[in-house]
Amino acid sequence: MNDEFIVTSQPRNRTKEHLKMALIQLIKKKGYHAVSVKDIVDHSGYNRSTFYLHYQDKFVIAEELLTQMLVGLRCSVGRPYKHGQKVYTNKLNSESFQIVDYIHEHRDFFELIRYDDTLPGLHTGFPQTILKIYEEQFIFETINNSPVNMEYFKYYTAYGFFGLLNNWILSGFRESREAFIQNVIELTKTHIHSFHYVGDKLD
Repeated sequence: MNDEFIVTSQPRNRTKEHLKMALIQLIKKKGYHAVSVKDIVDHSGYNRSTFYLHYQDKFVIAEELLTQMLVGLRCSVGRPYKHGQKVYTNKLNSESFQIVDYIHEHRDFFELIRYDDTLPGLHTGFPQTILKIYEEQFIFETINNSPVNMEYFKYYTAYGFFGLLNNWILSGFRESREAFIQNVIELTKTHIHSFHYVGDKLD
């Protein structure tokens, strides 16, 4: 039964991914509000009945796409770490930032933030997801244990990191992944001494 589920679900998932990719490309071409279900099926090479087999309308596929990508963003952060692990910022390296790899790997999607008429919720959901990552997955130690309002500190740091990511995306990923991460590490070392990863270890 499990084998049968895997066989039948793979084509289903592949179809859904093709439809989502079509939506991404069409948003870049004509803006979200101008995209119709007909546009999506024509662009993806499917028919309307196939679309409606998976989604009620374009709003449902848009919501699923946004949720899928932001959940993936949150999950990517913990890949280099074990729950409870303490990490000193002077030991950070390119492998410490799987979140950057995730964004670069899915750059077709994250480039949507460059557009005004884009996927609903992306402009707010992206930075809010970064903030949730900082709030839920990390306990920070400041340089010299300087006392700070940690709620403010996480907000300040999370939105600072989002600003760097946003600028990288807006530049068309002009800076290499390695150079971008190295600059982030150097900035991080100016105000964070170490952190504990308290999120779940996800494979």
